[in-house]
Amino acid sequence: MEPRIDLFSNETGLRFAKRFANAGLAIQQSSLPKSTQALVALRASQINGCGWCIDMHVKEAEAAGENPLRLHLLAAWRETTVFTEAEQAALALVEEGSRIADAHQGVSDETWGQVRKHYDDDQIAALVCLVALINAANRIAVIVHQKGGSYQPGSFAKFD
Repeated sequence: MEPRIDLFSNETGLRFAKRFANAGLAIQQSSLPKSTQALVALRASQINGCGWCIDMHVKEAEAAGENPLRLHLLAAWRETTVFTEAEQAALALVEEGSRIADAHQGVSDETWGQVRKHYDDDQIAALVCLVALINAANRIAVIVHQKGGSYQPGSFAKFD
């Protein structure tokens, strides 16, 4: 299946992409650990079946020095020993926050309590905004059939 449209070569799509990337800067510049940001973005992309975003987040995480074992085990994070308790809380949040229709109450009080235990208010704000932002990005890429495999690390630096 071919991509339906190249949003990066479309005037409106490119303007939106620049603003979208700028919104992401607030998260990137937050005190939420970069490794947590990478894991959350990748996990949401896995849940949403977004090949382009999975490709991008894996390559960016590897370029930033993330342990490949953690990337390989992320889809089954509950069945591993390689993620910290704080990361597990963030991963539970991204799963429940991405699968809203599957959990009629959205994020459970138990998950929220674990997030509160490990992150301060600024980090939580960044985490919540990241979950929303990556889910939006996944939906855009899936709608236009943007395929994974061609992403080059650092490609979005031009939007900074």
